Amino acid sequence: MLLTQTCQTALPPSEQAVQARIKNSPRYKGGQFNHNGNVLKMSLKDYANTTWEYVCGASETTPKTALPLQPVDLAYFNTQVPHQMNVTWLGHSCLMIHIDGYRILTDPVFFKRLSVLGPSRFNGDVPLDIDQLAAIDAVIISHDHYDHLSKPSILFLRERVKKFLVPLGVGARLVGWGVSREQIVELDWWEDYRFDQDLRFVATPAQHFSGRGVTDRNKTLWTSWVVIAPAHKIYFSGDSGYFEGFKQIGDQYGPFDMTFIECGAYNEAWHGVHLFPEETVQAHLDLRGNILHPMHWGTFNLSVHAWYEPMQRLATAAAAYNINTATPIVGQTTLWDQSIPTAKWWETLETASK
Repeated sequence: MLLTQTCQTALPPSEQAVQARIKNSPRYKGGQFNHNGNVLKMSLKDYANTTWEYVCGASETTPKTALPLQPVDLAYFNTQVPHQMNVTWLGHSCLMIHIDGYRILTDPVFFKRLSVLGPSRFNGDVPLDIDQLAAIDAVIISHDHYDHLSKPSILFLRERVKKFLVPLGVGARLVGWGVSREQIVELDWWEDYRFDQDLRFVATPAQHFSGRGVTDRNKTLWTSWVVIAPAHKIYFSGDSGYFEGFKQIGDQYGPFDMTFIECGAYNEAWHGVHLFPEETVQAHLDLRGNILHPMHWGTFNLSVHAWYEPMQRLATAAAAYNINTATPIVGQTTLWDQSIPTAKWWETLETASK
């Protein structure tokens, strides 16, 4: 059954029109986006235990030595080449994607610190002179958490980007930061936006939550994304726990040349909203992906597992299914069908962290 709804007409003329779309969304109930109930079910004891472990008990959550970086070669991203794809990992969920001549950024976080009191990148700022970025066709945002929606990064990009594609409700945040409403495409799950006749975006489900403070939980939607270009097709997970939606997306839009799936910041206390590494592998299988590119790891200290554990576990699970896995260092570029980084570079540093 085809689920996608086309959303390629003129952008809503007012914030009131957007609010009407939000209230009419099947995901929106009781003043919140609350699909299938609140999957983040932490008791006060859970909060207390994990906070204590994070502050006092966790070990090896940050590397004891600097992680490897590679200065970004902007020629891969800035040069428009039809029928070629390359992807540069900037850490966490931030990717520079050149796909069939189009330039796309995902969840851009360019700067060292997430917020005034938030965690810092393990290695400081990204190894990139962002002033040298060429004009960007699209920025896709998965949800409004600080490690995915960075106000300083949006402020830098707003004059350089043709379209910001965001989940329902997130557009108002961007407008408040000075982004033109005409630049914003705001989608519900299964809605489809055609950038032009050759490039298509679909907002697809995820199992997560949203909010930037204590009073705005789930006031905006969260999404994963499918990107369909003339010669390549990719999937970007954003943040999600494991759910049946991966198979549904794979059945409707797979197979994918590459899947970019979160692998990090997990914990049993919030298992519903983040994938364990073995589930990252299962999601890739559900999606019918070719190359698995794990993300959301090795950048910020957001949980109590060792910084290297996500890839340690993912590598074992992926090997059991003979899955091709891209494992770049920050700043390194994966060249589709030409050069896929596969080194287990964290293993040497893992020993140094102990």
